Amino acid sequence: MLPIARGIYSGLANITRNSRGALHTASALRCKAETSTEENDAAANEGEGEDNAGGSAPDPKDRSKAIPVETSIRYLKSAAYKQTYGEDFVWTQYRRNHKGMYAPRKTRKTCIRQNRISTGNPCPICRDEYLVLDYRNTELLEQFISPHSGDVLSYSKTGLCQKSHLRLMVAVQQARDSGYITYDVPFREYDYNEYYGQEQKQKA
Repeated sequence: MLPIARGIYSGLANITRNSRGALHTASALRCKAETSTEENDAAANEGEGEDNAGGSAPDPKDRSKAIPVETSIRYLKSAAYKQTYGEDFVWTQYRRNHKGMYAPRKTRKTCIRQNRISTGNPCPICRDEYLVLDYRNTELLEQFISPHSGDVLSYSKTGLCQKSHLRLMVAVQQARDSGYITYDVPFREYDYNEYYGQEQKQKA
């Protein structure tokens, strides 16, 4: 019985090897056909869109292109902005990534190095290239100003990197100096007797 069983086993093994080879050959031919079809489609697309920059999609981490402030102002009033942020501020839904349980006291120095985003979780300003910090873009600047005190919110609350926070401070000060943003002058108490008393003594 052993030779018969051995013969049956070897026959089944040969059939299995042949079937696997046939399936592998068929799948290889199918893959080659699909690859050639994709290459033909890609060549056709490159031929149709030669004006596109090399036929490649734009890099989402590239920040070498300067966005005009007029474009940013229109973006804040567009449907794309409403769909992305809704009625919230641009920093409301942002969460910092940090090591450990407690967040560091300061945020990172910058999110953009050599005109490219160098981190996986950029700050609310650096992650959206159409958010331009400029003294004329008051609708964006007012999102970072406290409505109660009129002061600029801290970077620990908004999550801005140190470079973006500095640019924000400069833009807010320029907007106040230019009259784009109104603010209350702090009330100061003076002892007028010191001044009027000296004048009366001099007259006497």
